[in-house]
Amino acid sequence: MSSILAPGALTRRDVLKAGAAGTGLILAVSLAGCTKPGSAGGERKPVSMNAWLRIGTDNSITFLCDRSEMGQGVYTALPTLLAEELGVDPRRIAIEFAPAGEAYRNSLIGAQVTGGSTSVRDAWKQLRLAGAQAREMLKSAAARKWDTTANACRVENGVIISPYGKRLTFGAVAEAAAALPVPQGVALKDAEEFQWIGKPLARLDTPAKVDGSATFGIDVKLPGMLHAALAQPPMLGGKVRRLDDTAAKGMPGVRHVVSTSSGVAVVADSWWQARKARDALRIEWDGSATAALNDGSILRGLKQASSGAGLVARQVGDADAALESARRVVRAEYQLPLLAHATLEPQVCTADVRAGACDLYIPTQSQGAAQAAAAAAAGLKPGQVNVHTTFLGGGFGRRLEVDVIGAAVEASKEAGKPVKLLWTREDDMTHDAYRPPAWDTAAAGFDGDGRLVAWKLHLTGPSITARVFPGAIPAGSVDPFCVEAAANFPYDVPNILVDWVRHEVGLDVGYWRSVSHALNCFVAESFMDELAYAAGKDPAGFRRALLAKQPRYLEVLEVALRRAGHDKPAEGRFQGIAVMEGYDTFMAQVAEISIADGKVKVHRIVCAVDCGQAVNPDIITAQVESSVIFGLSAALWGEINVQGGRVQQTNFHDYRVLRLDEVPAIETHLVSSDNPPGGIGEPATALVAPAVCNAIFAATKQRLRSLPIARHKLA
Repeated sequence: MSSILAPGALTRRDVLKAGAAGTGLILAVSLAGCTKPGSAGGERKPVSMNAWLRIGTDNSITFLCDRSEMGQGVYTALPTLLAEELGVDPRRIAIEFAPAGEAYRNSLIGAQVTGGSTSVRDAWKQLRLAGAQAREMLKSAAARKWDTTANACRVENGVIISPYGKRLTFGAVAEAAAALPVPQGVALKDAEEFQWIGKPLARLDTPAKVDGSATFGIDVKLPGMLHAALAQPPMLGGKVRRLDDTAAKGMPGVRHVVSTSSGVAVVADSWWQARKARDALRIEWDGSATAALNDGSILRGLKQASSGAGLVARQVGDADAALESARRVVRAEYQLPLLAHATLEPQVCTADVRAGACDLYIPTQSQGAAQAAAAAAAGLKPGQVNVHTTFLGGGFGRRLEVDVIGAAVEASKEAGKPVKLLWTREDDMTHDAYRPPAWDTAAAGFDGDGRLVAWKLHLTGPSITARVFPGAIPAGSVDPFCVEAAANFPYDVPNILVDWVRHEVGLDVGYWRSVSHALNCFVAESFMDELAYAAGKDPAGFRRALLAKQPRYLEVLEVALRRAGHDKPAEGRFQGIAVMEGYDTFMAQVAEISIADGKVKVHRIVCAVDCGQAVNPDIITAQVESSVIFGLSAALWGEINVQGGRVQQTNFHDYRVLRLDEVPAIETHLVSSDNPPGGIGEPATALVAPAVCNAIFAATKQRLRSLPIARHKLA
């Protein structure tokens, strides 16, 4: 009996499923089976997912982007989907960020969230349907003016054309079209008809980012706005025991000193004044809650928990029995560290609290959570909080957190004016919700003929979901985010067991780009490489044989190997392989490295990508390159250390990221596919560490089972 999750276990979707206005046409798109929205312009009932299109009588076309733009490209990809069916050049569409609301629920997640590489996957049909339905309504309105049928009319770049060559702009019929019923059963284009989807298109957000007109959270300016800096406890979970703010209150520009739910905020005319006054605060902190928390205690706790039985995430056959009877058994232990998100823009939030209302200006990945957090801090109802999403100076999962919001709202409420609260880099590095650590064990067995007959992966670590969505993981259930890239083990082995032990480590853990894919892919693909050598086989050939029944895995593997010249690497160069499916995207990477003076130099990373139908190949390539750089920084140096409850890393000098001259050549090769789009924002991150470490073994015969690589002296 084979199952991806044990009986009663939750799927990702199970775990997370716990208005626009203006002159002209406003179209609410509702998918079959979902709650229908109300009439345009009136009260709307929440639905599982809506996309909003606004067409003005002045021929303006506005798309309300319901996903946050953190550099991943939704500001271009999503309007392209809409434009393809609407019949306009995507560059004609103006874009606004959607407000918080149930109308903008991500149907793959169950909330208004940008994450999980879901944006294009979720929008693939919804936004195309939005464009197609609007197109047909506009054609119908024009056809009535011409006394003909909509089917006899056609659309060309924002103009409806009659059978006799008469022309009407979208704006000319927008109001009439708004009065028509939304057509059902509208056919969407076949791939061979696409004009924009699948073609490179320059990013629509680039001009604003180049000329400085793009507004990030740190750029927000409001009339009368004050600035705040926050004194936070130097130890995790610390509290203020005693405060002396006398000196700070007497400093230039200081208006208020506010004790908040997360520390002490100094509010001043400028941020630098607030920062200087913050540093003048005399605070005695109580750090007793985490005084015993350190690297050693975290690792010991994980190891001890690992000795217990886990919850079954995947079971095929009887792996334990097969291991017992195997001719040869290979075992390994793996350790993964805490990691920070290290976004370029530290946490920032501008709050404007007034009687009965609050406006929140914030770079967030979760508008609903931001709205709820602000409402709680202000003593308002969520509907009284307006969330204005800005561009994000890096997200990576960090901006799913709402830890910056409470203090900003509380400071604004005290000051009676808008307040922008900005953390320092040190604040952000030492008060993150960190990528979880892990302690994992793997075992595999070969029979007398050298065939791999058993695979067992025992995972141990904390649950992010249990913290972010309390109650979403019932006792006895597997957190599906903890078994990604493990439960979907693709290799043809007759006996498989993947199980998971939940163990909390005493600090907040958060979703980090690729979440547990990065943890589990490192273990699974490192161990597969180890098994290949144990079997006396080439790692590529070993994988090929076990992926014979997995054509999409096999194709990306072959493309990556061929493009990397795997059979003939350059003199002094060594290559390592990793394959994975994540977010409905199949990927293989080949890392090419050399070793000199005990250090690894990564020269090239070749990626083969099958992400289904490509919406914009240039954005996919950029995302892969970004993911590789992010993943390689983590693989080489990424590590957060804790001593006495205090995070030791404070800035980029001791939390290293790749520098320009350290970035390898990155090649992205897209595999043509007619499957629906897969996610592309995260999967490439997960393959980097195993591919590089497997290359290191090829060069040195030294097997690295812990990260970062900088921990190890290489021969």
